[in-house]
Amino acid sequence: MSEDRNSLETYAQRWIRLGNLDRLAIYNPYFAPIDTMAAARQANGERLVSFAHYDYLGLSRHPEIAEAACSAIRTIGAGVGASRLVGGERSTHRAFELAIADFLGCGDALALVSGYGTNVSLLGHLLGGGDAIVIDELSHNSIVSGSELSRAKTLTFPHNDMDALEKLLEERRGEFGRVLIVIEGLYSMDGDIPDLPRALEIRDRFNAWLMVDEAHSIGVLGATGRGVAEHYGIEPARIDLIIGTLSKTFVSSGGFIAGGKTVMEWLRYTLPGFVYSVGLAPPVTAAAHAALKILRREPERIAKMRDITGFFVRRAREEGLDVGDAIGAAVVPLMCADTIKTVLLSRALLERGYYVPPIVQTGVPKNKPRLRFFFSASHERSDVEGVIAAICDAQSSKNDAAAAMFARG
Repeated sequence: MSEDRNSLETYAQRWIRLGNLDRLAIYNPYFAPIDTMAAARQANGERLVSFAHYDYLGLSRHPEIAEAACSAIRTIGAGVGASRLVGGERSTHRAFELAIADFLGCGDALALVSGYGTNVSLLGHLLGGGDAIVIDELSHNSIVSGSELSRAKTLTFPHNDMDALEKLLEERRGEFGRVLIVIEGLYSMDGDIPDLPRALEIRDRFNAWLMVDEAHSIGVLGATGRGVAEHYGIEPARIDLIIGTLSKTFVSSGGFIAGGKTVMEWLRYTLPGFVYSVGLAPPVTAAAHAALKILRREPERIAKMRDITGFFVRRAREEGLDVGDAIGAAVVPLMCADTIKTVLLSRALLERGYYVPPIVQTGVPKNKPRLRFFFSASHERSDVEGVIAAICDAQSSKNDAAAAMFARG
């Protein structure tokens, strides 16, 4: 039987070729079984140091969090079985949401089962025809997808360029009824932050709303981890909507929205990603709430994480490595010359016991491949010195044969 050129299988194969995914047959750095890899190295008396996980405060194996999750399963159960609106909620849901709101200094909060879905659902729901959503050109895919889902017009401005944002609104604000500006507290691919005071000033002057996605900045920025508002000494209540995730600092899964009480009450009855999704599972809620308690109790973890990150940035720049505009808080890119060199460098580091997957094409511009480092309070300076040395060794050794093999695919 001849190949069906219109089959789904053929369509998928075409996209695999276009995306160069067929090259992964030579070396695939993705979907690695981290626990198995770590155990294998440990059996040989070696360590696997991961710079690929956003466990910023080093809480993923904290016994207090593990016990909270296990206790929730024993006392409440493994799941909630329905949407909170139609099936009722557990007392732990509101306790956690109110604790998050209190921590951030907002009127209320709403927790959802997906961090990605939080942005998609909220942005797709907030505005309608005749309105506009204005986003940074390097916004996370969840922001882009949510904006595209909305009936509102999506406008973009150059990354972190507040002059360009101001000029855009000067030229086009009059075309729309409501306007929402969306920025991130800490950009997950570049490790830089926005000028929040300027964004708020622009928001006010052009009668717009401001949403800040703090997925990577809560638990990272500010002396007590309250995010980019605390970093700048700004009252968080001035921000219309704060978005957070439970998978970073809170070592769980899901997302949340924080803002004014009236806004949260409206969303509780209307937001599709909340109304039509199951509530957070009890162990998930318990783990995130326990992590929040530790964050409030032990702010020294934030200082440790930032110290380690800053040390890496300084050492990298001393060695002539390009870390872009990273400010030295949890996320640092190591910019590479091209895709092939990025993948080969990742492989060389893994051989030395450092797990740093390459970021190529997906999530970053095609001409800006990189290794992305996430730093944690559990990292030590010796880990930084070790990986810097491994990077320098790998870059000084010419492996032209390996590069040619990967290029041929």
